[in-house]
Amino acid sequence: MNMNVPKVSVIIPFYNCPYIEQALQSALSQSWQPYEIIVVDDGSTAHADRIAPYLNHIHYLGKANGGTASALNHGIIHATGDYIAWLSSDDMFYHDKINNQVKFMEQNGLLISYTNFNYINGESQLTDMNASLVFPDQLEFLRCFLQGNPINGCTVMFKRELFGAIGLFNESLPYTHDYDLWFRAILNGYPPVMLNQSLTAYRRHSGMGTLKHYDVIMAEAAATNSRYQGMLRGLIASMGG
Repeated sequence: MNMNVPKVSVIIPFYNCPYIEQALQSALSQSWQPYEIIVVDDGSTAHADRIAPYLNHIHYLGKANGGTASALNHGIIHATGDYIAWLSSDDMFYHDKINNQVKFMEQNGLLISYTNFNYINGESQLTDMNASLVFPDQLEFLRCFLQGNPINGCTVMFKRELFGAIGLFNESLPYTHDYDLWFRAILNGYPPVMLNQSLTAYRRHSGMGTLKHYDVIMAEAAATNSRYQGMLRGLIASMGG
């Protein structure tokens, strides 16, 4: 056996989510088998029983409720893989997600990458394909961050060293911890690179936090944006933009 095959840890933050089985099934049926699947139960009070049939195949970590960023960080700290893939409990990985993204990162020596994605609905029906923005060049990609977050967090894969270089997710940001981390990656010289394949099914449904907390999320995103905007404008200017 080749000992140099990268190990991939899949981290699934879980909080009262009725779709968790589909997420787990998608992680377990990958063409490139994950080295470990870590479910971080963020103080759930419902649907945890759905995880019981999978306990032999996963690491199940419980913690007090602290939000997605704290759940991700808890998983990252316990992960032992070379790569970390984040999967929301209501989303699904397509069959070749890990395989294609690990190979892409290995070939290009990346610490962070993301992919395109498809939208699905509450019944897991496909509603929109290749939904991610695709940028013609690096300057356009960076300029987009001055307006908002163009990266779907559940398409992202990290090399574990990234967190040593730029730190973990900011747990004081309940909704924009991902946007904040992308900014820090960019400003430290590790901009996320896109693999333009739809490898994740991202579920839009009535119970999702982005719909329930829209106004609060917008305010937090504006604050996160203003924190980094000056530095990012400087970087863009230095690249001739």
